[in-house]
Amino acid sequence: MNKKVRYRGRFSQIGIYLGKFLRMFVYQSDWTVLPMAALISSLVAYVVGANINKTQEGTLTGCFAMVCVCVWNGFFNSIQSVCRERSIVKREHRSGMHISSYIAAHMIYQTLLCLAQTVILLFVCQQTGVFFPTAGLVTKYYLIDMGISMFLVTFAADMLSLVISSIVHNTTTAMTMMPFMLIFQLVFSGGMFSLDGFARKFSNVTITKWGLNSFCALGNYNNLPMVTLWNNIWKFRSMEIDGQKPIKMMTNYIIKNNQLDELLLESGRYNMNPAYTATAENVLHCWGVLAIMIFVFALLAMIILEFIDNDKR
Repeated sequence: MNKKVRYRGRFSQIGIYLGKFLRMFVYQSDWTVLPMAALISSLVAYVVGANINKTQEGTLTGCFAMVCVCVWNGFFNSIQSVCRERSIVKREHRSGMHISSYIAAHMIYQTLLCLAQTVILLFVCQQTGVFFPTAGLVTKYYLIDMGISMFLVTFAADMLSLVISSIVHNTTTAMTMMPFMLIFQLVFSGGMFSLDGFARKFSNVTITKWGLNSFCALGNYNNLPMVTLWNNIWKFRSMEIDGQKPIKMMTNYIIKNNQLDELLLESGRYNMNPAYTATAENVLHCWGVLAIMIFVFALLAMIILEFIDNDKR
């Protein structure tokens, strides 16, 4: 009799399943995603954090790495969350469980996880000396803007992983698919690999593209110096032409006349990317796309699980 009351309302079921997920967080070691997030964040910040928001190359590489951390965290959060209890979900659905309540509970629980991981990533970056600007583009504070971007990227990846977990039938398949999902997101981000034609349009459906765009916009990418040109020129200082070293003479002249910073900034102006424009409108557009993805992925997971009773495997 109590069991029937338990399944009576959709909202009451949300509370029931949220409580279940929180207990699993404590007693089934789901909490391990948090120290893992701290470890991955520390490694990335240590390796690429020195030049983030200081040069264009450092910003692009560092932001790409942070997007990877967010996507990895999101994928790992929920890739096994449904498939590991698929038989239980099927049985409880037949007993009166509402799939909408089950997914809503997952979304609330995963929101808490993603928020915690975002705070951890920001904290680790600060503690390892990553340079963060003070002013934001949407709010007054960069940390708030960056935190929102990190959270949306992590949560979108989390919901995409929830869809995969709703489709597959065991944890082995889920964990096998996760690397392919991650590689797809990274390759089609449009940041580190040159994309043309259909591939360029295909990147519009990736989480990483919109996350990277928002990260670089917040880091003021287009107004930063580019050092690649200067570094490449510097390698040829010893080159001789007719007994002269013109490149060495040129570089010495630039340094002697304190024109290096101007040259680096001018190089950056020729390497601007419209997708990284540092405006509130651009960042809000990226946030909006990520929010739509979150909604679509959650809806897909709900639709897929509505047919779980038809699963004969």
